[in-house]
Amino acid sequence: MKRKILLNSVILFLVASTLVSCDKTQIFDQYKTFDNGWHKDSIVSFDFEQEVSKKPLNMFVNIRNNDDYEFNNLFLIIKLEQPKGNIKIDTLEYQMANPDGTLMGEGFSDIKESKLWYKENFSFPEKGKYKVSIQQAVRQNGKVKGVEVLQGVTEIGFRIESLQENK
Repeated sequence: MKRKILLNSVILFLVASTLVSCDKTQIFDQYKTFDNGWHKDSIVSFDFEQEVSKKPLNMFVNIRNNDDYEFNNLFLIIKLEQPKGNIKIDTLEYQMANPDGTLMGEGFSDIKESKLWYKENFSFPEKGKYKVSIQQAVRQNGKVKGVEVLQGVTEIGFRIESLQENK
């Protein structure tokens, strides 16, 4: 099973690498990998430098998961830290499976990639270093305590895109 997941990850990486080289809207795109699921106390962070954006940008959370993901949805707590200390925190819910239980997302194997909206038409108000932190907050129905380890999540990414091609 691990060998199959590794092979699928390599294939997905090669396909993604090919697509990224042709991607003219990408401003920032980075991933972090999980070996044995996503622990509820594991906060994934992405640091990036950003100019003041005159034109609005779109931001996404990208999730790669496999058939071990057992939930229909995904709850995330996302924190955006701006250069002068202003912090914005959002708790977001995303649908991850169809009504029949099959995983949503792109992919031709058991690994699916979902591009999840974080902020649309966002303008960065100041120049400097930004930090986005993402934590999973999935809970089982009727239980207060969060899921200790979210199985099936293999990678999480953060992406910023311009609304038009970069030159």
